[in-house]
Amino acid sequence: MIENLIYTIPSDKHTKNDIIEFMSKNPQIKFVSLVGIDLSGNDTDEKIPMTLFLDDIDSFLNGVAVQTDGSSVVLPGIATLNNAKVDMIADLDCNWFVDYNYDNVDPITNRPVGTLKIPCFLYHDNKPVDSRYILKSSIETFKKSLWEAFDKNPRLLDTYNITKDDVEEIVLTSATELEFWVKTPNDIAQIEELSTSQVLCEQYWTRTKGNVRTALEQTLDLMDKYGFEPEMGHKEVGGVRAQLESSGKFNHIMEQLEVDWKFFSALQAADNELFVRILIQETFRRNGLDVTFMAKPIDGVAGSGMHTHLGVSAKLKDGSRINLFHVGKEHFLSEIGYGAVMGVLKNYEVMNPFISSTNNSLKRLKPGFEAPICTVTSLGLAPDNPSRNRTILIGLIRDLDKPMATRFELRSPNPHTNTYLAIAVSYTAMLDGILYAANSNKSKDDLLKELSKKPGEDADYLEKGRAYRTEEDVFEDFTEEERSKYFGKAPSTVFENLAQLEANPEKVDVLKKNPVFTDKIIESFKIAALSRWATEIEHRVITNYMKEIRASRILHAPEKALDLDISRWTEINKLRHTLLKDTYNSKSLFTSTKDAFKNNDYELASSLYLQIEDSMSELRELYSSYEKNLLDL
Repeated sequence: MIENLIYTIPSDKHTKNDIIEFMSKNPQIKFVSLVGIDLSGNDTDEKIPMTLFLDDIDSFLNGVAVQTDGSSVVLPGIATLNNAKVDMIADLDCNWFVDYNYDNVDPITNRPVGTLKIPCFLYHDNKPVDSRYILKSSIETFKKSLWEAFDKNPRLLDTYNITKDDVEEIVLTSATELEFWVKTPNDIAQIEELSTSQVLCEQYWTRTKGNVRTALEQTLDLMDKYGFEPEMGHKEVGGVRAQLESSGKFNHIMEQLEVDWKFFSALQAADNELFVRILIQETFRRNGLDVTFMAKPIDGVAGSGMHTHLGVSAKLKDGSRINLFHVGKEHFLSEIGYGAVMGVLKNYEVMNPFISSTNNSLKRLKPGFEAPICTVTSLGLAPDNPSRNRTILIGLIRDLDKPMATRFELRSPNPHTNTYLAIAVSYTAMLDGILYAANSNKSKDDLLKELSKKPGEDADYLEKGRAYRTEEDVFEDFTEEERSKYFGKAPSTVFENLAQLEANPEKVDVLKKNPVFTDKIIESFKIAALSRWATEIEHRVITNYMKEIRASRILHAPEKALDLDISRWTEINKLRHTLLKDTYNSKSLFTSTKDAFKNNDYELASSLYLQIEDSMSELRELYSSYEKNLLDL
């Protein structure tokens, strides 16, 4: 690690004189990159030479836009080919980071070449259209509406023995827990080996070794230098034991890690998460390791989550802070807290498309992997006995000795979730429930009773046919039928998830309380998500499955085969043909699915894709049994 580098330029140093002074002392920072976030969560990375930036610094700092081609970012239906210009306007109210290329050392300063990353907002036709601005607007809407609620319902602050006049600022804080898989390039571990290790808990919290340990330690050190305040890095449940070579180095590395860091204000937390992902990838790459942030990189093995923590507090004029969710030992939550979790649970159908928007993310959300599939919460057996139920969608995190730590943990996001949109829709949904709690004048007892209702019981805000709270294990204590009946049926495909936006227009209106979250933005997101899903299924999933099917070859010698071997191979071959082989009279599942996408029949494509997944699972199971029963291979 090279010392005496500048890693961050804080928001209070974004003046012309400060920046010029920083750059004069750090000539190794040779480029500037404006970072905008499109609707799919992709970040832009335009390299502008530092000399040009400094020559035009007044324009950059005074809101003059840098133009880019909108066809290169995901804004379908907005930045069209005949109207593609998108303006990038620097955000002066957040931290700017310096991204160093440790493979490119400046010969004059003997320091790695750096790029100043400046988060920005994307405008099209003078209107903001990016994920960062959607989150910023969501935060502003939340704060403004809560201020108004304090005016109309001053009792909301009675719990804290304060009035609105005592409050200086409402603060929304967030944090993410980032899980990821790391492996030696080109190594493939057997799924059965990984699954067995997971069941035996052989990897969870064990020591990191060799270059994995070095990369993890370097990552945590760098995170500290950037001011992210890392709290821990550790092994997760997935992985197998690495192999030790004669050279003393480890190979055949395949393991899952997690990195956590301190909470920040909501928009800054999303910026931090984006940069930390880049930091992890580059640090592990320098140590000869591949990193993937896919939600479910390996079927049948634990996926990677990105649990997102959400809190609301008030900064008082006397300098102190209070947690607006926390109330002490007499109750689980305040009226604001109960309203917040009720808002998420009621409106999750229209939140989910923006959280689990990829095919891989929905593969992670399966029973048996501590990944939430039911729209339900857990609070604890009693206010002084906080819950740590890991089977629910959104949990209450509570430490009676640390009132400021009370918050909600949304467990459905994954590392490919667009964190900006996930946090934006979370706070907007929370606001809907908070306003219900405020305007209904219900007590904490009344709100807890409604949140804890049984299916079929009437409620003023939550839906009659559903349950929203359980302290039981969702996977072990309920059948699949009961889960669907009590907590709603989880979508299985991206199409099914997006269809919830059409099926719940009144809940979409809740999200549109954020004035930037317009019909046009939502439609653009839907188009992008459907297009990405269709492209991935057609050109990646089906292509990979074709290779897998062709590799599932006959293994037995006819003269040595038993009837069981022949029978199993017959079933396997039949599945292979059903999936892959066209005839004059019939089309395979693969071809039928591609035709459905070509005809924009996404509902049919969704149904066929689920048949493909079921058939592939059956094929793998059959082939494994067939292979294991052969004596000679």
